[in-house]
Amino acid sequence: MAEQYIVGIAGVMASLLGFVLFYCISLVRSRGPSKINRTASMEFPSENCVNKTGNAEAVGTTDIIIVGAGVAGAALAYSLGKISIAFSLGLYPLSSFKTAMAATKKLSSLFPLFSLLCFVCIFLLLSISRRASISSFATHPNFFQFRPIDTTRSDPTAAGDSSCDYTDGSWVYNPDARFDRYDSSCKEIFKGWNCILNNKSNSGDIVKWRWKPRNCHLPPFDPLKFLHTYRDTNIGFIGDSLNRNMFVSLFCTLKRVTNDVKKWRPAGADRGFTFVHYNLTIAYHRTNLLARYGRWSANANGGELEALGYTEGYRVDVDIPESTWEKAPSFHDILIFNTGHWWWAPSKFDPVKSPMLFFEKGLPVIPPIPPDVGLDKVLKHMIRFVEKTMRRGAIKLFRTQSPRHFEGGDWDQGGSCRRLLPLLPEEVEELFSLKNNGTNVETRLVNQHLYEALEGSNIHSLNITRMSEFRADAHPSSAGGKKHDDCMHWCLPGVTDTWNDCL
Repeated sequence: MAEQYIVGIAGVMASLLGFVLFYCISLVRSRGPSKINRTASMEFPSENCVNKTGNAEAVGTTDIIIVGAGVAGAALAYSLGKISIAFSLGLYPLSSFKTAMAATKKLSSLFPLFSLLCFVCIFLLLSISRRASISSFATHPNFFQFRPIDTTRSDPTAAGDSSCDYTDGSWVYNPDARFDRYDSSCKEIFKGWNCILNNKSNSGDIVKWRWKPRNCHLPPFDPLKFLHTYRDTNIGFIGDSLNRNMFVSLFCTLKRVTNDVKKWRPAGADRGFTFVHYNLTIAYHRTNLLARYGRWSANANGGELEALGYTEGYRVDVDIPESTWEKAPSFHDILIFNTGHWWWAPSKFDPVKSPMLFFEKGLPVIPPIPPDVGLDKVLKHMIRFVEKTMRRGAIKLFRTQSPRHFEGGDWDQGGSCRRLLPLLPEEVEELFSLKNNGTNVETRLVNQHLYEALEGSNIHSLNITRMSEFRADAHPSSAGGKKHDDCMHWCLPGVTDTWNDCL
C-alpha cells in the first residue's frame, strides 16, 4: 500500500510537470520541428553496451535533449516517457553531452526554465526511489533490465510486531481449520515424511494445531508476499536433514502459488530451485558437522594420535568448511544454518571404535578433545568464515536445535513416539530438562553451545526449539517406513511450516 500511495503522488506530480513541459514544447513547436529526444545516460561497464551511432541521429532530429546520469537519469527518462507526448528514446553516453548541447542553442531563451524543470524532476524521482523499490521501474518493458539486491530488508526473525517474543506461547487446536498451504502431492516431500500418504493415524490433526505467541500475533505465511519481498534473492539452507525438512516446507508452500519453477543447484547444493518469474532461488546444502570430515586411520609412519593408541576414527578439520557449502556465502543473500544431531550420534561416531579426532591448522588437537569441545571450535571457526565471506547486508540466521521425542530408549534401543497430542508443559520439562539427562537432552545442550558461540557475532538465532518441544505428536513415528520409529524428522505438512512462519 505504501508503494502504491507514493506512486500515486508521483503520478499527480508527473502530470503537473507534464503540463508545464507541454506548454514549453508548444512554444518550441511554433519555432520549428516538434520531436523531443531524451537521453538517459548510465555508467555502463563497457562502452560496447552503448549504441555509438545514436548521438548524431539524436542531434539531427531533436529540439530538446535532456541528459541525466546513472540511475537518476534512467528514472528521469522513464518518468518523462509516461507523459502523453510522442518521444523517441535513446541511451547515449555522457561523453556526448557537448554534441547534444549544440542542438539546444536555439532554445537558450528557455534554458533557465528547463534547468529548473529538470532539477525538480530529478529531485522528485530521487525522493521516490528512496521509498519505492527500483524494481518497479525495472519491470517496465522500455526500461533496461537490471535489479540491484535490496540490502535494507529487515531481519526476518521479527514476526509482525518487532517486540514480539514468538518463542513464548502455546499450541491452539482448531478442529475446523483448513490447511491449504500445500498438500501431500508436493513431489519434493521425502517419502518417509509424507504422513498423509503413509496413513499416519493423526496426520489430519497435526496441521490443525497453530502456534500462538502469548502477547502478540504470528501471522500465517503469505507465499505471494514472500515471493515479492525476496525477488532477485538467493536463499540457502545449510545443515543436516532437519534443515532439508524446513527447505522442503518452504519450497512446497511457494510452489503452490506459481508453477514457473526450474531445478537449479548452486555449487555444492544437494537440492535447488529457481522461481523464474521472481528470480528467487532456494537451495539446500547438506552438511552434518559444518566442518570437513572423513575417515581416518593410523599409518605406518606413526604420529601423535597413533602414539596415544588411536588406530581409526573420523578426522574433523574444525577450521575448514565442508565442500558442500564453502561457496554458499559468496552466492546466497540469506543463509539459514543448523547443526547438532550428528554431534551426539554414537552409531556414527562411536567414542571407542570410530571417535571424532579433531584437527586444527592441519594438525591433530592434542590432547584429544570430546565432541562438545569440538563443536565449540567448529562453531567459532565457521561463524568467523561466514562473517568474512558474506557480503555486507546479507542475512545470516542460525536455527536452534530441533527436538527429538524418543521415549523408552533411543532410536536404536526401541524408542518410540506414539503420542497423538502435543505435550503439556510439565511433560516437556520431564523429557528435555538437562537435570534429567534423558534420551533427548542433546536439544538444550546444543543450544547452550550455540548461544555462546553466536554472542558478539552478526548472525541471528532463529529460535524454534521451545515451540517444537511440545509437538511429540508430529513426527512420522512408525509411519516413516523404517525398522525403527522416526522421532526426529517432522511430518510434512507439519511443524516446520510454523518455522517458516517465523521468517
